[in-house]
Amino acid sequence: MAIRMPQLRARAATTGAATDITTPPAGTFLPPHLAEQLSPRAGAQSLVRAGAASGAGPTSTLNIQVSALQAMCRQVFGFRLAMIALASPLALLNAAPGLAAQLVGASVLVTFMVSYALFRDWERFGPLLLKHPGLLAVDTLFGSLLLVAAGPDSTLAYVSVCTPMLAGLVYGWRGAAFFACLQSLILLVVHRSSNVEASIAESALMPGFCVLIGAVGVTLRGLMLRFGAATQALTAVQARLAVNEAVEGERSRMAREMHDSVAKTLHGLALAADGLASSADRMDPLTVKHQAELVARSARRAASESRELLSDLRRESGLDGGVDVIGELAARTADLGTRTGLRATYRQLGDTPVPPVPGAVARQLLTIASEAMENAHRHAQPTYVDVSAGVVGDQLRISVYDDGRGVPPGTTLEGLRRAGHFGLVGMVERAASVGARIRIGRGQAAKGTEVRVDMPLVALTAHPPRTPTAHPHPTPTAPVAPAGHP
Repeated sequence: MAIRMPQLRARAATTGAATDITTPPAGTFLPPHLAEQLSPRAGAQSLVRAGAASGAGPTSTLNIQVSALQAMCRQVFGFRLAMIALASPLALLNAAPGLAAQLVGASVLVTFMVSYALFRDWERFGPLLLKHPGLLAVDTLFGSLLLVAAGPDSTLAYVSVCTPMLAGLVYGWRGAAFFACLQSLILLVVHRSSNVEASIAESALMPGFCVLIGAVGVTLRGLMLRFGAATQALTAVQARLAVNEAVEGERSRMAREMHDSVAKTLHGLALAADGLASSADRMDPLTVKHQAELVARSARRAASESRELLSDLRRESGLDGGVDVIGELAARTADLGTRTGLRATYRQLGDTPVPPVPGAVARQLLTIASEAMENAHRHAQPTYVDVSAGVVGDQLRISVYDDGRGVPPGTTLEGLRRAGHFGLVGMVERAASVGARIRIGRGQAAKGTEVRVDMPLVALTAHPPRTPTAHPHPTPTAPVAPAGHP
């Protein structure tokens, strides 16, 4: 065999091919009404619609971004809850007895419960806040009562900066601008009405911080929604690439099928026909009849292989009852000896019965074995070919050995691919496509070439057969030209 190499290996798992040689590898856009929801300028109503969207497909990317916004809002409410818990005792102590104490107590209860409810169950209560921005204004009013009671130097001042950030995250620029101005005004009034001596710069520090935090909230909202649009576009590109890869994979598969079946048969048919045409006048009638029968049989074989390829394109996977690979290998080995006169023997490895192999897997394994036998006959000039198959450990092993010339040193898959020799490349790709391990080299012998395929039995039992199907009788895959002709 001329197109082989020492110790060439390829390994593929059931989820994809992983090889130690160079081998080829085995979202949609939002509709307009959803694309509008991704705009950073979208208002509260659009975000409510986005938050209510669910399911996979075009809205999945949007759901991820809305979930990220919801998570950030929950974190803000968690921080707000902690600050209220720290400052509430001070506000209650500073409140005057009577109505003032009752108002402060009610404010503590309302702000604490609102923050706790939105922190624990945003999915339930968040839509109310999104639909009704006035609820955040009422909460801001109750928070201002606490701020007046506790003083501008308490931790409630940090609660006040949470409001513009929430407005920026939930409502966008307009909401952030409104609540930043409202909260800044409240802080200025509290500073001026308190007994704390503070300069104008100190009084304006927290209001300015509110404006800054509101802008941060709006920016984060815009970044996340724009990231959603970018993710959407990336998903669409990946989908197109996946389609292209599937098309290329199908083209490669069809090229392997054509090379290993119809192309070889037609090539042999042409050789036999040429030999018959050029030597018919010198051959006895019996030889002419034999060669004519060979041409006819090969033509029928080519037609059968063509129909099989077309049927394979329409066939549903997993509906076959399994193929007797052992019997088919024995028949193909006997056919090789009959066609070529080469000494070809078959033997079974071990006594463990081989389970029926799913049709799609059996097709690849048998094609690898047939390709190895044909390469041995055509290129290696062997004296014999030995085919063996059986269960070895937890593997189904198929081995084709010939004592011919072996693989030229330095042969690589990439070199074969560039030179247009796709037989060996196709064998490796076929093994990878079904999760098998292929080894091409001398094996344990001192010369020659062994093509050995190991298929995990667990991969075969993953597709339980229903009823065994009889394998087709093998026919010549390449007729032999008369002596003296190529």
